[in-house]
Amino acid sequence: MAELTLHDISKKMADIDFVMLQTHTENGQIAARPMSNNQDVEYDGDSWFFITDDTRTFFDVQSNPKVGLSIQGSKSLLGAPGIFISVEGTAEIIRDKAAFKQHWVKDLERWWKDGIDTPGLALLKVHAARIHYWHGEDEGEIKV
Repeated sequence: MAELTLHDISKKMADIDFVMLQTHTENGQIAARPMSNNQDVEYDGDSWFFITDDTRTFFDVQSNPKVGLSIQGSKSLLGAPGIFISVEGTAEIIRDKAAFKQHWVKDLERWWKDGIDTPGLALLKVHAARIHYWHGEDEGEIKV
């Protein structure tokens, strides 16, 4: 079994756009929703997602910043399943327009027509504490 590094995980995530973000609701339940990383996957243990301050995601993270990400890669050779990645981390809500500019891509205007000047816009930074992966017969964990 080959141990993957954070750099290896980053390379495998390069073609993955959508992930599932899990948060804790006010009732203690777990809520999950798809989030686009906008191909911002020079992965160093931090994931970036745009949200607005009127969403369930925003309120959940504000109440409990412990979150999870579920990521699945495409199929590998001979139709075998691709990589599966589970990230446990802490989310931070960022309201800095300089950070918005750094992570903004034009395609986001589909959802936020005023771009980084959209009222209530926020950037969610998820910093990984632990990454667990399954890739073929290999399985491992990276502590960040």
